Amino acid sequence: MRAMQATSSTSAIAPPRSVLVIGGTGGIGGAISRAFAADGCDVIATGVTQLELDAFQSGSETIDTRLLDITRAIEIQQLVGSLTRLDILVNAAGTILRHEAEHEPDAFEHVIDVNLNGTMRTCSACKPLLVASGGCVVNIASMLSFFGSGHAPAYSASKGGIAQLTKSLAIAWAAQGVRVNAVAPGWIETALTAPLVNDPVRGPAILDRTPLARWGKPDDVTGAVQFLCSPGAAFITGVILPVDGGYSIA
Repeated sequence: MRAMQATSSTSAIAPPRSVLVIGGTGGIGGAISRAFAADGCDVIATGVTQLELDAFQSGSETIDTRLLDITRAIEIQQLVGSLTRLDILVNAAGTILRHEAEHEPDAFEHVIDVNLNGTMRTCSACKPLLVASGGCVVNIASMLSFFGSGHAPAYSASKGGIAQLTKSLAIAWAAQGVRVNAVAPGWIETALTAPLVNDPVRGPAILDRTPLARWGKPDDVTGAVQFLCSPGAAFITGVILPVDGGYSIA
């Protein structure tokens, strides 16, 4: 009887994993949100405008969407304070300014505040819940974490910072059972990269350098994120995993 009871208790169905995707209504973030929802997870996806949320929700009724400005610590605290459990945090919110705008100090500061400081704000706020669940973090870095960019110095600097923040938090939080990794997408076809996709000079140059000879799709990034959040990655932390079709090695 005791053996039967033990078997019954250990076979209990685990609750769905709780996933918070910051910037989870955008291109890459939206694909990540949908992938986790398709896996049966309870997903909250944030967006910075109501228009963004409405457009995403029209095709994603099973995902809870929330407004969030990650430059405002009080909004992050209010969102995280409403959660009772968190297993996975994905930081996919980000911005880039075109036409050399990031060379202006105010614009540079804004991009750093969203991309780098915003990621640290959400990581810090979510840490107690992640420690309680033995959870994990995946940050969205970039191939510009490894390269410089004359066109977008703030974006490049912020993504370089994301790589080092990921490694630093991985070291700091390991003893508390929280893994922290990042994926570094290459040229992924989203609203942010549309000007480059359609550029008659830079578009073909990008394809020429990419060994897989195509632009990535947001869904190309989701598998890497899901792997880093899976039991198969239980001994992986502090990794910056390129998802770039081979661009960074060409």
